[in-house]
Amino acid sequence: MSEAVEIFNSLLQLAVENKASDIHVKSNKSAYLRMHGSLEAVEMDAIMDKQVLDFINETVPPQFAEEWKKNFQVDYCYSLEDKGLGRFRVSAFFQRNLPSIVFRHIKDKPPTFEQLNYESDALKKLCEQNDGIVLVCGATGSGKSSTLAAMINYINQNQDLHIVTLEDPIEYMYTDIKSLINQREVGLDTPTFALGLKAVLRQDPDIILVGEMRDAHTFETAIHAAETGHLVFGTLHAANAQQAVQRLFDFFPPEQQIGMRRTIAGCLRATITQKLVPAIEGGGRMPVVELFIVDMLARSVIQEGQFDKIPAVIEAGGDIGSKSFNKDLYRLIKDGKISKNVGLEVSPNPKALDMNLKGIFLSQGGIVG
Repeated sequence: MSEAVEIFNSLLQLAVENKASDIHVKSNKSAYLRMHGSLEAVEMDAIMDKQVLDFINETVPPQFAEEWKKNFQVDYCYSLEDKGLGRFRVSAFFQRNLPSIVFRHIKDKPPTFEQLNYESDALKKLCEQNDGIVLVCGATGSGKSSTLAAMINYINQNQDLHIVTLEDPIEYMYTDIKSLINQREVGLDTPTFALGLKAVLRQDPDIILVGEMRDAHTFETAIHAAETGHLVFGTLHAANAQQAVQRLFDFFPPEQQIGMRRTIAGCLRATITQKLVPAIEGGGRMPVVELFIVDMLARSVIQEGQFDKIPAVIEAGGDIGSKSFNKDLYRLIKDGKISKNVGLEVSPNPKALDMNLKGIFLSQGGIVG
């Protein structure tokens, strides 16, 4: 083991011990850890550019070595499971002609809904769907992978199904309990999401997890899978349900978008959009969730292209499990999970949330005290 690998292994051990989610290494500087959403400098000697290059060259898998040499950037997985530290997603790249790395610590054991502090009834019903598309949305680092892992974990514990995942990279590792789970890593087990998803349809799956809906071809294949009796889970970068639905149409050229309304409305089962917010206890973060369950009213709104009505549909769909960000923030504040100040800060409508906390709610018939 080289000196560079030893330095990085020690840094990653420190990160795990301090429960850091990400580790940032910039050539000729000390490293930084992302702790509870904030970057904190590590008291250590600067990591020199040669040491960063040595680490990458020694640890990049052979399948990705040519990509690194050709494109000056590469993503791969680095394992320290033999040291009890788990695995790390590595994103190596150059900036100003110097190498940098960002590590993301991957927690192998999938979480439960309870550990993520979710109201789980609606999510469990989504896991029990026979077909369709369920999208988990949010910004990078918002916990989308953890939510999907909790859903796959629930299915694995309760249903006898064949689950195939396409991930970049594989994050949580599953042990077959009731379900049979095959996990395929993009770049190692399949060249791309699109090609992997096309092949999955010939592998007798019941449930398909697509790590990210990146392009029209991937999404079109997901639609085909949903229409032929498969339940498809995927992620999408979107800030809320309305934006998520609109982004699905952005995959297609303008002349096709109107024709896709009925198809998307028929396939989409739900969007789960989330943010991570600081928790009161333990100094960590927890998700706050907007849940858009697609029922007959929601399908009609999507088919008519009336995307601006989606927030109102969510507000009216509480009896089927839909809920707004404010409703979930209200729950977390009332349960003492997050502070009122944090809730108001992240709320898309802080004035309405403040009224709710004072016992004032707007209903279709007016104000209810």
